[in-house]
Amino acid sequence: MNFTDRIRPTDKGITTYLDELENLDYQIPTFQREFVWEEENVKKLWDSIYKFYPLGSILVWKTDIKLQNHREIGGHKISEGILNRSQYQYILDGQQRTTSLLTSLYGGSIEGKDGFEPSVYIDLTVEDETETDDDSYKKRFLYWDEIDDKSGKFKRNTGRNKKYKAGLIVKLLNIKNSFGSVERALVESEYDDYKDFDHPIREQLRRLKQVLDNYRLSFIELKGIQVSEVCQIFERINQAGKPLDIFDIVVAKTFRAESDGVSGFYLREYIEDFRKINNSNFLQIGEFDYLQIIAILIRENIENSGIWNITPRYLNNIRTEQIEEIWEPAKKAINKTFDFFENTLYLKGPQLIPYRYFYLTIASYFFNNDNPDYNFLKKYFWFHSFHNDDLLHNTGDINSHIEFLGKQSGEISFARFLIDKETLRNSSYSSKGRLSRAILSLYATKKPKDWKYTDRNVIVDNFFFSTDKPNLHHIFPTHFIAQNPGANKLNNNSLMNIAYLTQITNREISDKNPLKYIRDYDSNSDFENAIKSHILPDKLLEWARLESMPADALDQFIENRVDLVIDELRTILSGINFEVIDTKEKS
Repeated sequence: MNFTDRIRPTDKGITTYLDELENLDYQIPTFQREFVWEEENVKKLWDSIYKFYPLGSILVWKTDIKLQNHREIGGHKISEGILNRSQYQYILDGQQRTTSLLTSLYGGSIEGKDGFEPSVYIDLTVEDETETDDDSYKKRFLYWDEIDDKSGKFKRNTGRNKKYKAGLIVKLLNIKNSFGSVERALVESEYDDYKDFDHPIREQLRRLKQVLDNYRLSFIELKGIQVSEVCQIFERINQAGKPLDIFDIVVAKTFRAESDGVSGFYLREYIEDFRKINNSNFLQIGEFDYLQIIAILIRENIENSGIWNITPRYLNNIRTEQIEEIWEPAKKAINKTFDFFENTLYLKGPQLIPYRYFYLTIASYFFNNDNPDYNFLKKYFWFHSFHNDDLLHNTGDINSHIEFLGKQSGEISFARFLIDKETLRNSSYSSKGRLSRAILSLYATKKPKDWKYTDRNVIVDNFFFSTDKPNLHHIFPTHFIAQNPGANKLNNNSLMNIAYLTQITNREISDKNPLKYIRDYDSNSDFENAIKSHILPDKLLEWARLESMPADALDQFIENRVDLVIDELRTILSGINFEVIDTKEKS
């Protein structure tokens, strides 16, 4: 195919397009947004057509891929459902305009508006008020509920009802299909004399006929284009709407309607049902994450699957029967993965996971694994979360990780672990990068205790009061350091100066001098153990008890905590070649 033919602008008459739609020549995929009928917007749409204003292009994807699609829109059948074609035409952008035009011209039913008749009528007597008139469309284009006077009961409609009976308010469909009859009714009218061919009312009627016959809709046709590129094109064209996601494509492509002897399949429903097994926050990870997990499990466990990577190009190759083959053990593997994060590492939500690719690699490890080694898995998690090198940041890394995790226990050997003190010092409170999440995960895994209520865990499964929610607290408060900078050089926003506390305790501390609030809490006999649960240095407590701290207390505190974090990791990664560097010393 010629490169220039891949994306081709074209146009066709409005009634031709709607007739083709009713002839089942186009499909609307189920991933399209639900149609929302707005009476005012439909009137504006027809006003633009009436004035020959452009409506914007309708994006159509021509492909041999069969997707799940809407069988009806506005009560009109547009698909045979199981019909197989050599080529399908999917409306990717323009569903709202298409549905509005179809139902306002041909009638139909609008969801949520029982009894409402969406056919549009036009009042031939309404004139433009000015050249830039933008308000007369409200009176020109009407619905039946604005015309019907209920046999004289609705006085507000009496005038328009008389016009309707006189043939001055006409259904658009009648102008399209029965123009001669509509015009003859005017000529033979008993209400007024419209026999003159040049009468303004008849001129208006002919104008509308010309609009319906000659107005052309703009189309952009995509042909011979892969799914991943279609998604990019859709997102750039449809800036105001929801981006077209490869998950939506796969859901539509793998959909199978239930029939005699064949069960139905709907991937979105499979995942939604899985998300309901308990109230874990991990179950709410994104649909794209689930799709990539499924792809990896298919690739690793089904020969010649065609899934060589987890990019949209290969995700598009996922087939219904492949998902069905791995789904039951996949659910167990994903569930074990989330359980590992939540109940072994004590991480209560996906926002703390340093790499989202951990979902894929660890789920692959658990897949059909009846004897997982949790100590090994903990080392794997912390090794890669804190290593000075970024070891799981692209899809290529996933393959080596899965190969490593698949080795037999006797073959497993971790490489050298490298950590830089300077990166820990400079870890940012405001950053959401891999190392920041790793540090916060390490703090969480120690099950930190509240400082005021020291028998209470800060991070719990359920919060019964808003004040129970964990906050990230500056141990040396920002305002305090700003007012008392001393000789400190390190950044107060370093994650080495952060701890989890309940919201109520965090508010109570506010911007107080750490000497004061630590001394207040030290009256609790368990406070020293609570401090240790946060991987905090003893110096903090020593200074509070002495009621004095050095001018560079923040710097000393951060240095001590860096050492404690490294010691904690050294314990976790025992048996692994552990190397500490400090790039600050070289600068």
